[in-house]
Amino acid sequence: MSNYAIEDLKPETSLCSLDIEGAVAHLTLRREDVYNALNIQLISEIISILDWTRERSVGERGTLVDSNGAPHLRVLVLTGAGKHFCAGADINMMRDAGAKSPEENRADSERLDRLFNSLWSHPCFTIGKIQGVALGGGAGLIAGLDHVIAEPSTRIALSEGKLGILPAVIGPYVYRKVGSAQFRRLSMMAGRIAADEALRIGLVNQVSDSLDGAESSVIAEVLTTGPMAVAESKRLALTFDRWSGSDEELRTWTLDKTSEMRGSQEGQEGLASFLEKRPPNWKEE
Repeated sequence: MSNYAIEDLKPETSLCSLDIEGAVAHLTLRREDVYNALNIQLISEIISILDWTRERSVGERGTLVDSNGAPHLRVLVLTGAGKHFCAGADINMMRDAGAKSPEENRADSERLDRLFNSLWSHPCFTIGKIQGVALGGGAGLIAGLDHVIAEPSTRIALSEGKLGILPAVIGPYVYRKVGSAQFRRLSMMAGRIAADEALRIGLVNQVSDSLDGAESSVIAEVLTTGPMAVAESKRLALTFDRWSGSDEELRTWTLDKTSEMRGSQEGQEGLASFLEKRPPNWKEE
């Protein structure tokens, strides 16, 4: 297996930034002059950071530290600089779409799909801090996160319908987040919903008057959980989403998976620490 050290050079970016604090990665969108609208360059830069952090996560490497003793990543926090989290697709990118060939538009859509899928399937526990508006692709980013914290004044919309198009690329992630009925309603109305409604339907998990440090208690809780258990929980949910076999086959699969995790290095450490009344080796002091 290749060595992916935390000290390796980070991807070169100019429209977003990556900061590492121990086992926590902070990804910040930095196109605040256009409300962090997603253009081709920003999308590509976010993907490169998601790939870089994925390769250096506990879930991907299977160890708590790299070969130099630096912590592998366990949490990723996504924020947007400035007044708004993300206003969706850049207006110039949408304008140019009309002049592009079907093949070029398909390539743009594939890039967007990779962005949302990379966030949705990231091995780390992902947290979003949302202020201002999150429209279209901004709502798609929210749907790919594990825990979303929003300010009371935040407004979120699947706004594509206002332009006569569909939230198709972000659709699978929003659908999984809020369910069929809410996805249908939000995509057809295409209007902005307030933070309290987003909380009620499960698009947002927490509303906080201030985003400063609002994620700290969530991070602290996640860092007490087995890191591989976090990554495997995502795979577990995806398996349930895609299951096409019988109920009996599903029960057998869950038994096998439970046995696998109990016999794993992390599972054995967790059980031993419980019996010995000591913290497990992944829990920070």
